[in-house]
Amino acid sequence: MPKKSTIERARQDAQQGKSASTQAGEFVREEIHHVREGVHGARSTQQAIAIGLSKARRAGVKLPPPRKGKSTEAIRRQARRDLAKAGSRRKISRKRSRATLGALRRESHGTASHRQLAAQARSSARRRGPAARHRASLKGVHTKGPLGLRRAARKAAETRRKPK
Repeated sequence: MPKKSTIERARQDAQQGKSASTQAGEFVREEIHHVREGVHGARSTQQAIAIGLSKARRAGVKLPPPRKGKSTEAIRRQARRDLAKAGSRRKISRKRSRATLGALRRESHGTASHRQLAAQARSSARRRGPAARHRASLKGVHTKGPLGLRRAARKAAETRRKPK
């Protein structure tokens, strides 16, 4: 069950006209924090993200299932099931919830580290292709402002310097 504050933030995003994926991002963020804080673990960063997306769909975020060819049929089926469960008042199985949480507790907590999340973002961007990466970088330039651009340039210069 997501926190009330998470649901509230997602609702605010919806009122501001932000996309469903932005609204779902709040739930993913909460899940990443859960793994970091030790509430439970995750086998991979993707699993933590998937749990967050599932919670978002069940909380009523109108996030469509992935398109055909983008993921397996099982994942799309689960996403449709999550969307169908949005707003339902059925009692949740206590035994199943406990068993799931127990299994997640045995998983690693390092999957939500900055390094792992950065690796996930890089691999995701690589799948999207160079044009999408270029558009994202230009968008970053527009939103950074002059101070942010200076910082980014300095950081880039640091990485180009040869090690001594």
